[in-house]
Amino acid sequence: MIFSRRHFMASAGVAGVAGLAGCTGRFGTSTSYLTPILRPQYHNVVTHWCDIILQQIRDQRVPPPRAAYNLAMPTVAGFLAANSILQTYEDPFDIGTAPLGADPAMAYGVAFATAASEVFQQPFVGERMDFANGIPESEAKSLGAAWGRQVGLKIVKMRTRDGSQPSKVNYYLNRYQRRHDALQWTPTGPLYSAKPGPAFDSFSRPLFPGHGQIKPWTMGSVENFRAAPFHDPDSPEFAGEFDQVRILGGADSRERTADQSEIALFWEDGPWGITPPGHFMLIAIQVLQNRNLSFIEWARAMALMGMTQCDASIHAWDSKYHHDVIRPETAIRHRTPKFGNRDPRVQRDRQWRSYIPTPEFPAYTSGHSTFGNAGAAMIANILGTDTVRISHQSPDQVLWPQLRDVTRHWTSLSGMAEENGWSRIYGGVHWLKDHQAAMEAGKAIANHAHAQYFRVKV
Repeated sequence: MIFSRRHFMASAGVAGVAGLAGCTGRFGTSTSYLTPILRPQYHNVVTHWCDIILQQIRDQRVPPPRAAYNLAMPTVAGFLAANSILQTYEDPFDIGTAPLGADPAMAYGVAFATAASEVFQQPFVGERMDFANGIPESEAKSLGAAWGRQVGLKIVKMRTRDGSQPSKVNYYLNRYQRRHDALQWTPTGPLYSAKPGPAFDSFSRPLFPGHGQIKPWTMGSVENFRAAPFHDPDSPEFAGEFDQVRILGGADSRERTADQSEIALFWEDGPWGITPPGHFMLIAIQVLQNRNLSFIEWARAMALMGMTQCDASIHAWDSKYHHDVIRPETAIRHRTPKFGNRDPRVQRDRQWRSYIPTPEFPAYTSGHSTFGNAGAAMIANILGTDTVRISHQSPDQVLWPQLRDVTRHWTSLSGMAEENGWSRIYGGVHWLKDHQAAMEAGKAIANHAHAQYFRVKV
């Protein structure tokens, strides 16, 4: 299921969403993330609003953990508003009884926009007006709008004291204790840029050290899913992973294949784009589009994706700052003599640089792998199968013109997630254990959420 931008026939008259446009790029234009991957007949109210926030992630340059946080509240609010009218699934958040006869589509859009306005600090005036204008005037529409706003505000209030605001500052504030051995993370630098602007500043402060202490949506306590400790730096396991990333992940590697280099760039999802959690939300829309989902099934699927991507970010950032593990670039270039590892493969190389930019926060565990397997496992749970043939192009090609017209293919969702995680090793920014532990956590988060949340009413 691949639809290229060149061959996509834009359709402005899609049933149910005609005239839906605002400050955000409309479906069918080059700025819409859905244009190359979604057939017009499958475009609906849910995908419309998801496209809006995906574009906001890109346009506001929202970092990955915050992007994941921002996906949850709007998708959950929209689903709960519509579901309380249709009464299809269980509601663990006690939203209350919807007014009789309210329009569920109107309620969804208003609740979604109300929550999105909070997390993005963006009123979405044009988007709200054009959405409302696309639905005929009626009492059901008025009831749906009022109910949607009530639900949206309730969800915003519910998350007001969830720890998300203090998490946005790049200071430790004693929320996590630093480790004091050779594995302690320190900023990597001086860093390099990638056009059209700098990827990261040199010696940046750590990104969002408090994000791991945000209240999860589905995990309960984040400690329930926390990864086991990292390798001892003097162990043979560490020596093997040190050698692996040194050989495969260097900027000038002769061992990394052309395909592995392409994988590293394809999944980089850095600044100026959709970010990893947004990318897997987009993949979910592509995969689910022809599965005969009803409106409320679409709403539920995106809410489950939003919650688990948010929880994946909380888990990964908790693990990163709890374990406080150094990145390969700093280890290989500077820290090697302090590891006490006698394996001859653990050698210092002052000239070594990672193939893709090294992020400004600790390594263990991998956010990419957590986001990827949480997303892949949730899609598989919704479909009832992991076996899916999918072809996909990079949604953001601003930084990497090498990806233009590049299409990658997979035969399973887990295979796609595995490739996404390995991209960080090929890129030289993660240890193998970062990936392996994160894959386990991502799948566990998704499986738990699917089993416990929004079950069909009996």
